[in-house]
Amino acid sequence: MSLIQPRTLKGFRDYLPAVMMPREQMMQTARDTFRSFGFAPIDTPVLEYLEILSGKGSDETDRQIYRFQDNGGRDVGMRFDLTVPLARFAAQHIGTLGTPFKRYHIAPVWRGENPQAGRYREFVQCDFDTIGTLSVLADIEAVAVINQLLEAIGFDRFTISVNNRTILTGLLDQFGLADKSVPVLRSLDKLTKIGREKTHEEMCRVAEIDAAQADAVLALAQCDGDAESVLAQLPEITSGNPIAAEGIQRLTEIYRGALASGVPARRLKLDVSIARGLDYYTGVIFETTLDDLPEIGSVCSGGRYDNLAGLYTKQHLPGIGASLGLDRLLAAMEQLKLLPEASTPAPLLITNFDHSHRDDYLQMAAHLRAAGIGVEVYPDTKKLGAQLKYADRRGFTAVIVAGGNEWDENRCQLKTLATKETTDVAYTHQDPAALVAAIQSVLSASATSPGSRSAAADGSPAGS
Repeated sequence: MSLIQPRTLKGFRDYLPAVMMPREQMMQTARDTFRSFGFAPIDTPVLEYLEILSGKGSDETDRQIYRFQDNGGRDVGMRFDLTVPLARFAAQHIGTLGTPFKRYHIAPVWRGENPQAGRYREFVQCDFDTIGTLSVLADIEAVAVINQLLEAIGFDRFTISVNNRTILTGLLDQFGLADKSVPVLRSLDKLTKIGREKTHEEMCRVAEIDAAQADAVLALAQCDGDAESVLAQLPEITSGNPIAAEGIQRLTEIYRGALASGVPARRLKLDVSIARGLDYYTGVIFETTLDDLPEIGSVCSGGRYDNLAGLYTKQHLPGIGASLGLDRLLAAMEQLKLLPEASTPAPLLITNFDHSHRDDYLQMAAHLRAAGIGVEVYPDTKKLGAQLKYADRRGFTAVIVAGGNEWDENRCQLKTLATKETTDVAYTHQDPAALVAAIQSVLSASATSPGSRSAAADGSPAGS
């Protein structure tokens, strides 16, 4: 019988421990950040009725939905994001939850798109949203969450681009083209990818606007400069349209509120060219790019969607939120070589080369875990050299060596792999304190040393 070739589907990937450990740590960092702002966790099913998902994002996302008929003959689809299921969830449960309702959701989504660098067909989103308020404070808070989240993950050089779709809506209203906003926004979303000329051509062809109108839209989109300069230019570009003026005022409040929330001005950019490709956005929108790798695209995006839940309920449930593209960010960190090199969540290995002391190794490991130190006991009684080679390959910070002589003398050897330093440490099962203190000292020094690949004393990846 021929063997089945082990392989993954196009656009899907496996995660080895060296990547999965920082991936898990990033999820925990996101949870901690969201909770610090008062967001509560929820979960929704992977599968939804197809009518819940289709027609909610864009023509492109409709094409990308994984859809099929289940065994009951129902048309179903796999969620392409976490926002559309949230709108259904809110419409179904808001009577119990009350408003404003703040939630976070960390889960995989699926899109049958063309895979490329940092983009997969299955990926995890880390979403946070506030439902049931139109307050600008919720918009400002979203910017503050994005900033704190990227900081907590370990980034300093990133840019949060902010726009308000209402400004473009006002400009289109000025031309009597309010009903053309969706195709215009879809074309505008491609500006950085296909350039001004092709975007202009597509607007005229798809949105059916004339060349002068397309010129005006692109003039707005290409309004550039520092924040105060952009805010000063917008009223003239939009000819004082009252809808646009309302959007400009809100954008101003969001910018100044974000500064008051501690977001550095160097990380904020008012960019009226960003449109976001999803049709459900109605107001402020965000995109976050890494200054050292902008070509990978936005790693944290979102905005305000005040009408999405209206497809499922008559109650008005406006929403605002954003989503961290975990796997895209992880791909960026791999490319920038920001991931730790360890492939074990435990920083310490206890070697095993004396059958008669098996239970002593196990008891020592239990004492160290009780002290909060992650530890692995090597399973086989191989030569010490082979076990040390295994420890080095897996990225352990330190190794404990204890043979017959060490056990007889109530001591063990603590080897730090990075420095090759070996220390004799007193140890008995009745009093493990000296060993615990010595290990904690080694782990602390390793975690703060330049280029450290170690795991922290709690088993978290270095640099987390």
